[in-house]
Amino acid sequence: MSAPTATARVDAEQTGRRVEEILDRLTASGDPKAAAAAEELVRSLMDFYGAGLARILHLQSAAAGDPLAKLLGDELVASLLVLHDLHPEDRDTRIARALDSVREHALDVVDFDVASGTLTLRTREAGGCGCGSGDGAREAAAAALACFAPEVRSVDVQTAPAEPVLLQIGTGPTPTRTR
Repeated sequence: MSAPTATARVDAEQTGRRVEEILDRLTASGDPKAAAAAEELVRSLMDFYGAGLARILHLQSAAAGDPLAKLLGDELVASLLVLHDLHPEDRDTRIARALDSVREHALDVVDFDVASGTLTLRTREAGGCGCGSGDGAREAAAAALACFAPEVRSVDVQTAPAEPVLLQIGTGPTPTRTR
């Protein structure tokens, strides 16, 4: 098999949904043997690719310098590493990496609710014109997080409150004493 000259963009989330739909169709077909064989095939492929990814990580970590940086910054590789529970970075680091890829939205992490998978973010810019800029930030963050941190199932973006005006209060001029 020859390597392609250009890699087609693959969306990990859509691919996962597609595999689940196919397995559901096979289960609904009424042929339990075909459904079981399909599930076994998927498990075997996952084990095979997971072992390959583990080997890549091992070989890369033994190389000089920081060869993992490029692999971990790649959306497809990062999503495969997360899928196979091989990603060497913890969840918070992967969330930071994802948000770093959408810097133009200036987002800070407020909280992550593990039970619901909700990540609460706040925009760094104060104000809020009501023009829906939070929606663009939410969509950009959700897209980046799907690859780097799929445990984030929903994103809530809060607008930073407008900073209060700082009033300088000083003492008045000191009265001069006359003698």
